[in-house]
Amino acid sequence: MNLIKAVEQQQIKKAHKHVSAGDHVKVHLQIKEGTRERIQIYEGTVIARKGSGLSETITVRRISYGVGIERVFPLHSPRVARIEIVRKGRVRRAKLYYIRKRVGKSARVRERLMSREERAMYEKE
Repeated sequence: MNLIKAVEQQQIKKAHKHVSAGDHVKVHLQIKEGTRERIQIYEGTVIARKGSGLSETITVRRISYGVGIERVFPLHSPRVARIEIVRKGRVRRAKLYYIRKRVGKSARVRERLMSREERAMYEKE
């Protein structure tokens, strides 16, 4: 059991610990097409964060051509190059599943204002 935890600790990324529900994020994914690799950006609102340790995931929702699309990303996957926080959300729930039923302005999440120190911390990542 301790051996499994030791191996998991090596795989865990430290940079993604600040992502929470309500945040508007850009997830940089490494996509492999044949022999080439490129980075694809998926931008949306985090509506849920689940699990712990190596199996921790976030669910990101965005509207594409009028259709809501959700995608689940393993936080510590090697395919996730980085997660860039565009703006922090001010929410009162851990899971924002109610946003699925809403459209337009009612589906917005209020922005949480950050101090200069907090903003500088997110800029470094």
